[in-house]
This record gives sequence, C-alpha cells and structure tokens, in this order.
Amino acid sequence: MDYGTHSYNPYEDEPYTRPRRRINYFAWTVAILLLTGFALAAWLGSFYIFNQPERPDSYRILQKLHKIDPPKRFELTAAPAGEFLNPSQLYERYVDMGAAELAKTNAELLRNYIRNFQQVRGLVPYVVGRYTIIAVRELGPQDVFPSGMAALTAAVDSGELLMEHVYPAKPEALSLMKQTLTVGLEVKLERTHDISAVIHAERLIDGRILVTAVPLLYGSYTVTRGLGTFRLEPPPSLNLATGWPLFKSQERASIEQHLAEYRQKMAGTQAGPMPIPGVGAGATPPPARNELVRIEQARPVAPLAMTPPLVARNEKLAKPTPVAKGKKGKKQKPESPAPATTPAEAVVAQNRAAPTGTPITVASALAPPSKPNLPVATPAGASKAPEVAPGAVAQTSPAAPATPVPVLPAQPAPPDSSNVALASNAGGGSWKTFAPGRMPLGRLIATGDLNDVADRGLGGERIYLKGQFVVNFSDANKAVLRPRTTLTSKVLHFGGGSSTRIIVEFPRGYTPPPQGAVVNRDEMRPYEITEVRKQEDGQLNVFVREIMQPN
Repeated sequence: MDYGTHSYNPYEDEPYTRPRRRINYFAWTVAILLLTGFALAAWLGSFYIFNQPERPDSYRILQKLHKIDPPKRFELTAAPAGEFLNPSQLYERYVDMGAAELAKTNAELLRNYIRNFQQVRGLVPYVVGRYTIIAVRELGPQDVFPSGMAALTAAVDSGELLMEHVYPAKPEALSLMKQTLTVGLEVKLERTHDISAVIHAERLIDGRILVTAVPLLYGSYTVTRGLGTFRLEPPPSLNLATGWPLFKSQERASIEQHLAEYRQKMAGTQAGPMPIPGVGAGATPPPARNELVRIEQARPVAPLAMTPPLVARNEKLAKPTPVAKGKKGKKQKPESPAPATTPAEAVVAQNRAAPTGTPITVASALAPPSKPNLPVATPAGASKAPEVAPGAVAQTSPAAPATPVPVLPAQPAPPDSSNVALASNAGGGSWKTFAPGRMPLGRLIATGDLNDVADRGLGGERIYLKGQFVVNFSDANKAVLRPRTTLTSKVLHFGGGSSTRIIVEFPRGYTPPPQGAVVNRDEMRPYEITEVRKQEDGQLNVFVREIMQPN
C-alpha cells in the first residue's frame, strides 16, 4: 500500500460530495435594490394617498381601508373657524387666481371638507347673502353627492357670481324638496343661522365665478309662505370621479338660454324692463315674496325631578290665624299652634265650604297662591311660610272648630317657564363672579379628564377646567374654544373624528376674547363646567361659563 506518494484530492477521491457553488452577488444586489425601491414606493404612496384624499383614487383606497370618515353634521356654536363672504367678496377672491392657483385652492377646499375640517390651514370660507334659484335638479349616483337636490342660484346684488347650493338628503325627502325648491325662490343665507362652506370654485368662460357650497349644519328648511319642512342629512360617501361642478357647462348653457328666452317673453308683456339679478334701479334689492330659510326646533331644558312630599292621612288641619285689619300693605305670616302628634310635612290650604259644593284642598310648597281670598295654613315646625299677597289670607272666626277634611297628596309646583328656551339663544345671563383664587371649593381638571366627566356626569359636584385654548369663534356673549395642540398630536389623530370644543358663556357686560386669541386658564382663573355632552363620533362639547372677575 502506498501511504504518501499519492496526494489527496477531495473532488476525485470522494465522488459523493456536492461541489461548492459560487455566491451570485449580482442577483442579491438586484433583489435588495428591488426591495428598497418597493419600500420607498410604498412610503411615498402612503404620503400621496393620505395627504391627498381629494383625488378619486386616493379617496377610494381610503374608503376600502376604513381610514376616512363620512361627512358629519356640525352645530352652529361648534362650526369650524371661518370667515363670512358676500357675493362681491367671493368674486374678488377667486377672479384674480390663475389656473394653477385655483386648482390648488380647490384641492384644499375639498380636502378640508373630506377631513371634516380637522386639519384646516387658515379660515373656512362661508357664504352669506341673497340668491335666487334659476335651476334645480335631482342628484343621483352619477353625481358627487349620491342623493339630494342641487340648486343653481344667482346672487341678487351681484350678477358676476353664481352658486351651486347642495342639499344632501335621503331619498324619502326628495318629493317634498321638489315641491319646495322651485325656480324663482330666494335663498337667504345669514351668518347667525346658516353655515354654508365653499368646497369648489370655478371661473367660467364669460368671466363669472361659480362656487359650490354645502350647508354644514344639515338642518331643516322651509319656505316663508308654504307648508312642510325637509331635513338634510350628511352624505354617506362621495363620488369624486364624476368631477366638478355639479351643473356641467352644456347643462348650464341650456339653462341660461331658457332663462334668457323667458326674460324676453316677460319683458314683452310687461311695461317696464325685466329685473336681472345683480342689476337693479336701486342700491338695495327689494324684499323677496318667498324665501327659503333654515329652521331650528326649540329644545326645552329638562326640569329637575322633584319628589312630592309625604302627607299624613290622619293629620288634622290647623286653624289659620286671622289677619289684622288695617295692615294691607304689609306681608302677613300665618301662624298655627303645634299639634300634639307629629307635624305634617306638606303645606295644606283649606277653603271654606260652600253651601252646595265640596271643599277643595290644594297643596303647594314652592309657589304662593295666585288667586285672592285663598286661606293658607302653615304646619308646626316650618321655618318660614311663603309670602302672601295682601288679602290672600281668608279671615275665619277664632271660635270656629277645625273640620277634618280629606287631604290630597302634595303635587310638585310646575317648573318655571323661563327655563324653556332655544339652546342656541341661551346666554348673556347674570351670575356671581369671583376674584382670582376666591371661587368656591371644587375639583380642578384638565382637558384630558373630560372623557371621564362625560361618562360619569357632574353628579352635583363643582368642577373647574384649566388649560390653554385657542378661540375659534366669538360672538356677543359666547365663544367657542379648542384645546391648543401640537402638530404631532394632529398627525397622530388623523382619521379620527374625536375632538373637544369648549363653549364658553360670558355674563352680561363681558367682552369675549377675539377670534384667534390664545386663552390660558390655571388654578387661579379656571372655567366652571356646567355640562359635558359626548356625541356618537366621540366629539366632546363642553359647556362652561366665566366666573372670574375681569382684571
């Protein structure tokens, strides 16, 4: 055997071993580059989709991912901060914009509406003024808004502006809307009742401006000379692929042609010239014969639940003390001797029996009687009797014995009718204010604790609110604030509908802070919370009032 003359070769001496393969570095480099490009494309695509929801493809993807909320209904005191523009101001704002600037502005307007005005830069443009309907048509699946009505209107005091006013509603309300929204009807938008936001603007070939507005309140509407009301509803989704405006150019041209022919026909039959919207003999347009107005149902304040006091069934009535004559101008306090048994817990008034009638017993512990000559008796142990008008206490003979009569259970007095008012009109009242740090004892919370208060309620506890806020809306005696947040918190809450609004009510004579101001409230100068309401979408409406004396 040869033990050293033959060299060892692993490839020849061991035929069953696998040959070594070389690493393909080029293939790995290509694969890594492809994965990096895919990750970069996904990252850029997410920014493209989430930052531009107004594009039809982005909106459709966000809807499938459930990352976008449908348009929601706003309240008048909790609407986004904005500016109210009349027809002339709207025309001046959009007429000087170039094509690129107008496209950028329209994208921002629609983006704010899709996001429910959660990330608004600047102020939201609202429409005010008087407009006349020149055409109406029903909305369908081929439109941006799937259901409702759209009215093409012309400004009464400016012939250079047209407006598409959208009325989203359920299909059940369309029949009544067709009867109400007629050609020639005037639409009057006021800043105290209507919040119609501009979501699109377009410059027409003839130089006029056409804007599209949507009422954010989605309220109930009626006409001043008509019956029936219809209520608007936020659209469940939008069909952005159909494009803007709602009245296309061909349809709008046909409408204006028919309108011009109608005006010529009417001008031939009338002695005077036919009035044209925006062009009139006087500076002030005449009042409309019929107007479309938004109505708001009154929401009465719920009265406090009162437990009727218990009345002893076998209790004898006390004899009323006779009133001394000659002292009609002074208030009298009836007195009665203390009975031997436990005193009754209710105030019982006894009338003198009529010859042919049955004695009537009346129990009231809150309000004095309103009818004259009504005898009043006070049970023993009562600290103070109600005040009685002169002559309201009947005079009886001291020797007359007390006749037992059936006693009815005491009924609670009716609630004060002054508490029944429109929720939007409440405010401007008077209450006690305090110097800084001198308010009554209570629990001090921040905005992060408002969810717990909304779930549990106030529970009769005095709660104060502190924090830093920004004024979004300011009125004569009210202001709407929002907690001041950072840019990071806004980005993290994108897609969520939850927000917090602080509705502050000021006493009579106070001046609310101006819009855009920053308000700081600490433990020395807090707000007093009166109510916290939590809506279905998680939005908190916190009602507070100013209790601090001005500096």
